[in-house]
Amino acid sequence: MNKLQVTENKQSFMPKHLGKTIILLIILLALCIVASLVFGSRTIGLTGLMDGLFHPDVESHEANVVRQRIVRTIFSLMCGAALGVSGALMQSVTRNPIADPSILGVNMGASLFVVCGIAFLNISSANQYIWLAIAGAMITAIFVFGIGSMGASGATPLKLVLAGAATSAILSSLVVAVMIPRTNVMDQFRFWQVGSVGAGNWDAIQLFIPFIVVGILIALFTAPALNALALGDEVATGLGVRTGTLRMFAALGGVLLCGAATALAGPIGFIGLLATHVVRLVIGPDVRFIIPLSALTGAIILTFSDVCGRLLGSPSELEVGILTAFIGAPILILITMKAKMRAL
Repeated sequence: MNKLQVTENKQSFMPKHLGKTIILLIILLALCIVASLVFGSRTIGLTGLMDGLFHPDVESHEANVVRQRIVRTIFSLMCGAALGVSGALMQSVTRNPIADPSILGVNMGASLFVVCGIAFLNISSANQYIWLAIAGAMITAIFVFGIGSMGASGATPLKLVLAGAATSAILSSLVVAVMIPRTNVMDQFRFWQVGSVGAGNWDAIQLFIPFIVVGILIALFTAPALNALALGDEVATGLGVRTGTLRMFAALGGVLLCGAATALAGPIGFIGLLATHVVRLVIGPDVRFIIPLSALTGAIILTFSDVCGRLLGSPSELEVGILTAFIGAPILILITMKAKMRAL
C-alpha cells in the first residue's frame, strides 16, 4: 500500500502529457535535422545524404554539401537550445510569462560591447566577439538588477521589467551613436545584427560548448528553487530560498547562454520567448521540465527557421533572424489570443 501511494504521489508531480510531448519534440527535432541537411540552394538526394553522413571517403559534390550542412545544423541546434533555456530562466527570474533575454537588456548590452569592439578595437573573430558580448551582457544584467532592487520592496518583476526596458532604450541609442559616424563599423555590424547561423563552423561550436554546458547546468540546478520563486518572494523566503542570490545565479546562467549565442550568431529574437511560452502552455509551470523542453523547442524553432530561410531565399538565403520574427510573431499572437496571460 505504501509503495502504491508513493507511486501515485510521484505521478501527481508529473506534468500532464509529458511523455507525449517529449516524443513529439524528438520527432520534430529529427525531421528538422534531416530537412536542414537535405534542403537549401540545392536539394540533396538520399544517396548524397548517406555518403555525406556515413562515407567520409566519398568526395562527391552532394556529400561535401551535406558535410558543410552538418556543421551549420549542429550550430543552429546549439544556438536554439541556448536561447530557449535562457528565455526560461529570464521568465522565471522576472516572473513575467512574456519575458525573454532582452527584458534585462542582455541582447542590447552584448550588442553595445560588440559594436564598440568593432569600432575601437578592430575585432573581427568569434573568439573576440564572445567575450565582449558576455561581458556586455553581464554588466548590463548586473546594472539592471541593481536598479530594479532599489527600494524597500526589492527586485519585483515590474521593477526589473521597467529597468530592463529603460536600459535597453539607452543602450540602443549608444549603439546608433557609435555606428553612425563610422561607415565601416556600420557595414560590419549590420550583417552581425541581422542574426544568422550560416557563419557557424567547428571553431565556433568548440568555443560555444563550455558556455552552453555551464549555462544549462546552472539552469537545471536552480530549477527547483525557481519553482518556489514563482509563488512569490515572501513564500519563497519562507521556504528557505535566498531570492536575491537565486535571481543573480539564474540570471548568470541566462546571460552566459544568451550572450554566447548572441556573440556567435547575432541577436536572434523570439526564440526564448516563443519556445518557453509554448512549453509552458503544454506541460504547465514546473520549471524543472520547462528548461529541458525549452531547449528542445528552441532548437526546433531555430533550425526550422533556418531551413525556411534557405528555401525562401533560394538560390541565396534569408537570414534566420528575419525568419524568426515572421514565424514567431503570428504564432505568439495566436497563443496570446487563446490563452489567458497571467503572472508566474
